[in-house]
Amino acid sequence: MTVQELIDSGKYEILNSGSNTDREIGKVFCCDLLSVAMSHAPSGCAWVTVMGNMNTLAVASLTDTAVVIMGEGVSLDDAAMKKAKEQEITVLKSGKPVFDTALEIHGMINA
Repeated sequence: MTVQELIDSGKYEILNSGSNTDREIGKVFCCDLLSVAMSHAPSGCAWVTVMGNMNTLAVASLTDTAVVIMGEGVSLDDAAMKKAKEQEITVLKSGKPVFDTALEIHGMINA
């Protein structure tokens, strides 16, 4: 599944549509502790988190995350939204809990 196909599913609100929406999503990663995400998020993952700040986007960039999905209805703060636009990082939003969002995306990837 590509990032664009995830967007096209209509299940998630688009907070920022970045570049590279044709990227394949290899797996789902869930973590809210940025130091753990920095060392364990796999390249090309769909990262589901509730951390909506600029540091999250820095970690997403460092780990080569394909897409960030904000769970629990959380949005990016203003500084993070500006950084997502500047760095062209795709960020989506789900009203569901992190686990449920990750499970849903995992199912779509492996369908």
